[in-house]
Amino acid sequence: MESANAQLNTYRQSPRKVRLLADLVRGKKVPQAITTLKFANKRATGPIIKLIESAVANAKNKGMNVDALVISNISVNAGATLYRRLPMSRGRAFTKRKRTSHIAVSLAEKAEKAPKAKATKAKTETK
Repeated sequence: MESANAQLNTYRQSPRKVRLLADLVRGKKVPQAITTLKFANKRATGPIIKLIESAVANAKNKGMNVDALVISNISVNAGATLYRRLPMSRGRAFTKRKRTSHIAVSLAEKAEKAPKAKATKAKTETK
């Protein structure tokens, strides 16, 4: 099965926050996933929508059927952490960890299922 991929490296938001959105769209069709993200009130929705659209463009270049694309895999991993110091009283310094994320999206074509014919039960007569 052919797939189209796109990835975003060192996105400056913690992976824990981005995974909330990734879980929302995993396994959905592309238009449904984009609509879901547009109504989610999170900061990472913009970059994830842009990433999905990039994967759709990659699928078009490969000659895949764009109408049948499904988000087969979306993963959010931790990137490099930036360490910063926050000065506190009495000469102390606390560490602030500014986390980054690596986001990877994989789209695959899902075959349309043919509607199944309903099986009819044989009626038995009772006496």
